[in-house]
Amino acid sequence: MVKNKTQETTENVAKFVEEIKDENKRQDTHQLIQLFSQTTGHEPKMWGTDIIGFGSYHYKYASGHEGDAALIGFSPRKAQFSIYLSQPDNEKRAEKLNRLGKHKMGKGCLYIKKNSDIDLAILKELTQDSMNFVKETYTESKKG
Repeated sequence: MVKNKTQETTENVAKFVEEIKDENKRQDTHQLIQLFSQTTGHEPKMWGTDIIGFGSYHYKYASGHEGDAALIGFSPRKAQFSIYLSQPDNEKRAEKLNRLGKHKMGKGCLYIKKNSDIDLAILKELTQDSMNFVKETYTESKKG
């Protein structure tokens, strides 16, 4: 099995956050940690060198590729936050993204510049949707 490049580490999350030079980004990071901890019920862990993840799950694709990933994760990158969400691109998600505020969306990554640009209650809903999708998609597949 090919090992994923980004894996959970034992690095200290608080130390990583305190090393963020931009005070506003550091405050937004603390706020996101609190939101994701409350929503997921998991403590933050470092994944790789710059991703803060909450919980984990094991996935296996039809191609046979499998691995472990954070249930929800984000990275406070210099230009913007990258928030990793797993969910289908459907009308329900599109409607929530329309109400979210200023953002960009990639395949599985939501990009925001700062928390004040978005509605954090909608982000919480998207987080819950993502967790539900992962549980339905990957936990159910283990049973069969």
